[in-house]
Formats: sequence, C-alpha cells, structure tokens
Amino acid sequence: MREEIAQYFSGIEDTRCQCDVKHPLVDVLILVMCAVISGLDVPCKIVEYGLQKAEMLREQFGVQKTPSESTLSRILSMVNGDVLSSAIIAWMRDKLGIKGDIIAVDGKTICSTVVSSVCRKLHILTAMLTANGVTLAQLATDEKSNEIPKMRELLALIDIEGKIITSDAMGCQRETAKQIIEQKGDYCLGLKGNQQQLHDDVELYFETFQNDPTLFDVAVTKEKSRDRFEIRRCYVFNDISWLEGREKWEGLKTVLAIRRTVTKDGKKTTETLFYISSLEAGAERFLQIVRDHWQIEAMHNILDVTFNEDKCRVQNENAHKTLNAFRKLAIALHKGFKERANHKKSLAKTMFSCLLNDDRLLEIVKL
Repeated sequence: MREEIAQYFSGIEDTRCQCDVKHPLVDVLILVMCAVISGLDVPCKIVEYGLQKAEMLREQFGVQKTPSESTLSRILSMVNGDVLSSAIIAWMRDKLGIKGDIIAVDGKTICSTVVSSVCRKLHILTAMLTANGVTLAQLATDEKSNEIPKMRELLALIDIEGKIITSDAMGCQRETAKQIIEQKGDYCLGLKGNQQQLHDDVELYFETFQNDPTLFDVAVTKEKSRDRFEIRRCYVFNDISWLEGREKWEGLKTVLAIRRTVTKDGKKTTETLFYISSLEAGAERFLQIVRDHWQIEAMHNILDVTFNEDKCRVQNENAHKTLNAFRKLAIALHKGFKERANHKKSLAKTMFSCLLNDDRLLEIVKL
C-alpha cells in the first residue's frame, strides 16, 4: 500500500531542509489518511492515533515514527493544499473509478476559518460523481459570490462529455450552460431569484397549467423516515415554445417543477422548486437526477455533523484544504465499502469500527 500511495504523493513539494527531515512526507500523509478514515481529523487526535497504532502503521504502511503535534501542524501548513488535494482526488478517482452519469456541483464554507485574522473565509467548490461519492475536482475561493466564475473554471478541469451537470441556482447562468454544452455535457440547474424573469415566467406557467395533464409528464415518490413523511411530485414541461428568451440559453429543452410536501410532528410544509435542463426526459428520470444532486449536499452535511469540520480549529488554509480532501476520501471509501459489503451501519459507526479494528481499516483502504 505504501508504494501505491507514494506514487500519487511523489509530486508534492517538500520545502523542508531534507538533511534534517525525521518524518518523511509520505509517512505523515499516510498517518493523517488512516486517522481521518477512523474519524479523527484534528492534529492532537491524529498524533495520539499514530502513537497507539504505531505497530500497525509500521507493518502495513512502513510508517516508522509519529511526529509531535507541533511538527504535524507545521507540515500540514507547509504543504501546498491545492496540490495535495489534487493528489488525494486523483487517488480517489483511480481507486473507486468513474461511475455514473451525474456530476453534482456545490460549494461549502469552512466556518472555522473565520476565527483567525490570518485565515480568509475559505469556501470550497466541489464537483462530485453522485453514484459513488468520488470527488472529481475542487477549487477554493474566499467569497461565495465568486462561485459563478469558479464553477466554470472547475468544469474546465474535468471531462463532462456524456455527463449531466447538476447545480443549485448558483450555477444557473447562461455562460455556464453554454460551457456545459460546448464540453458535450448536459445540465439540470436550479432556478431561483438570480434569474428573476425566467423564474417568474416558469412559476406563472406552472401555477396556471399544473392541473392540465396534457401539458406535462408527472411522477410521484413517497418516503417515510421515522416521524417524517415526504411526497415529491415532479412536473416536466418538454414543450417550452411559450417561454420567452429561451433561445438565450444554450441547449435549453425542458423546464420542470418539483413540489415537496413534508409532514413532520403533525405539521405539513410545502415548497416548489424549479429547474431548467438541456435534457428531454420523463418526470421519473428528472426526479432521480434532482434526488442524486442531494448526494453532494448530504456529503457536506457529513463534513459538518460527523467530522464537525466547522469546529476544526486548524489555523492554516493549506491544512484546511488537505484535511477537507482527506475527509472526502474517507466518505467515498466508506460508501464504497458499505455498498460492496451491504453494510447498513452509519458512517460514524463504520469509522469507529476502523478505529477499533485494524483489519476493518485495511479492508476499507485496500478497497
């Protein structure tokens, strides 16, 4: 395993004076990877993990020595976070494969970066294959408003031919739609107030004709989870000859609405979401596409809830980028293992299993 991992990390510059290096960079990164897969992602816990798992790390990965907390923090701060993230993502893609046809794009702010005047407010935009949770690429920016040009920059980094790009309203821009079509992909983009006239026209048409079944295709799904019951209805309008300005949107063929009705604790709430797409497909297919986009939102929720990323008090941007990429790797590896082994346990429980059971850790890493 050491040789396999080392080939991806070999291109990362180690700026330390090599005559005085006691902890090879590959050793440190393997230690961090194993700790994060086991649910530990802050320096003090990573160091303690290394001390407790010294024999396993030495025998299985060739890690000879665990650095101190200050040394680990210094190394994570020194290494270029963008380059290291790209290396981790490359390994993730090669290990888990390119699976499925839906690529979800979404951004997340690491709120803990705000606590330091040295750190900018770090916002990371991610492109993820929804079928297996593999991150294809990510870019960092300091302001969420910069997501619009960053999304086009992100898409330029990956092959989207034959894929469907999904995004919330942030990605609903004419230039973005044009780029997706030029890269031979398709899109399904959320529609909100940032495209006010288009949104209002679609909403008005839907509210006017939603009771005329000759004008749309419809599909319904129902889902019950404990005390929560959700009904999703998708209305698809493939004939958009009525839509003014449609020619300004490259490849636009379909508009759709998804009405979500949620009953929880006896209270019922309803919201209607609108989308535009370059695809011509039925309502069942669009329900699946929109549902798959929520996979990336679920991943961001895991980063917050399971890893508690927003409370990570690392005070360096490079370290935040590196740990964020390792967390995404851990999520994808655990997801792949759970699907292959048909495990029903939560991610938190499978991570805890890795912490207690070295064989389980190795099974997941060698997936």
